[in-house]
Amino acid sequence: MASFETVIGLEIHVELATKSKIFCSCSTEFGAEPNKNTCPVCTGMPGVMPVLNEEVINLAVKAGTALNCDINLINKTDRKNYFYPDLPKAYQISQYDLPICSNGYVEIEVDGKKSQRALTRIHIEEDAGKLIHLEDEENTLIDYNRGGVPLIEIVSEPDMRSAEEAVSFLKNLRAILVYSGISDCRMEQGSMRCDVNISVRETGSDVLNTKVEIKNMNSIKEVFKAIKKEEKRQIELYSYGEGHKIKQETRRWDAAKGRTITMRTKEDAHDYRYFPEPDLPPVIIPAEKVESIRNTLPELPKQKKERMVSEYGISEKDTEILIEEKEIADFYEKTVELSKEPKEAANWIITEVLRVLKTQDEIPVTEVQLSDLIAEVKKGTVSRTAAKEVFDEICNSSKSVGEVIEEKGLRQISSSDELESIVKKILEENPQAIADFKEGKQKSFGFLMGQCMKATKGKGNPGTIKGILEEALNS
Repeated sequence: MASFETVIGLEIHVELATKSKIFCSCSTEFGAEPNKNTCPVCTGMPGVMPVLNEEVINLAVKAGTALNCDINLINKTDRKNYFYPDLPKAYQISQYDLPICSNGYVEIEVDGKKSQRALTRIHIEEDAGKLIHLEDEENTLIDYNRGGVPLIEIVSEPDMRSAEEAVSFLKNLRAILVYSGISDCRMEQGSMRCDVNISVRETGSDVLNTKVEIKNMNSIKEVFKAIKKEEKRQIELYSYGEGHKIKQETRRWDAAKGRTITMRTKEDAHDYRYFPEPDLPPVIIPAEKVESIRNTLPELPKQKKERMVSEYGISEKDTEILIEEKEIADFYEKTVELSKEPKEAANWIITEVLRVLKTQDEIPVTEVQLSDLIAEVKKGTVSRTAAKEVFDEICNSSKSVGEVIEEKGLRQISSSDELESIVKKILEENPQAIADFKEGKQKSFGFLMGQCMKATKGKGNPGTIKGILEEALNS
């Protein structure tokens, strides 16, 4: 049986972090009352004139420089004509043959191998409104708040060959955009959405077979699942001589059923009847402005990773986890600044903070609380087990670490005099365990340690107890 390879290209729509829309002054606030953030311009009323938001150009150029693109100093907007209820004027202002950015690349890493995947272009455009389909209702509602929100569309070359490569591409792209302040890229809120173009072909062939587009994916995990499923569907059709059934079409991902479903036949560029937007002049960007924007780029994830590994001495694997979300990376660095304990801070954030973040959206503790907890463990005030109890108590609380330790009576016993007395009592009560130890039975030492810890109700400093016990048994 023939073997196949997958060919994947991505189109990513990203809402830009502007306060107002692309062609009017309406707010881009997410979650507002339906149709509150609208005006005659963004709802496409007859006779209105768009005015391009300069910050959209600035952020698009910033994205282009962060993603290694060529910035086209002269570009223009075009009308993309199609009818759909969420686009009231029946055309979208976008860019066609002269986009703001060309070429570029995103670095990926799969199975420890680093490489680059090419970009075709980045262009600016306006977002459409949102259709709301009510269950068991014949009517569909339309919210135009999102209409006119500024987007960049990032189009990759068909350079990816697996779902794993696509996921790495999306994660790295998202991190770059968030770190640069270009977008918050909250996929669950729709500020980053991904269309997947996918086809398969026999291994070794350079032919691009009929592609299918999977539309509007808003979760990187679901992108992975959808690629795997569509890949399997197409390979099976080709394997059984039914490749002709693969049509150029748009499909959607049904997460509940775990399959892609046909939505509509896919349009080609000529179907949109592009022509230059008559109400907007060409966009001319001074070269010095591009250089100025390039100089404002912050430390990007790749540079941050290299610096953190070098500066803090933590592993690459841990660093990758910490920098995946900018908020977590910033939290980590502030905690290290306070605690001076980079490895301990990394361990607590990766094991405990991220555990809590699986069920809530905000970091549950402050940098001060976490650094104080790290300090108390280091001083021996609390054991690591007790510290985890303290952590759970300070989550989403204004209580200090010290208050919780006292309230719950978790202060560790480290006094040698007190612990010597307890060890002496345990030894007096367990002569057989002492005899077993003298005969070389090491399990008896563990038994005696357990009895000592039990006698202190878990509050005894294990290191101190171990030292006292060893001295007593070997004397």
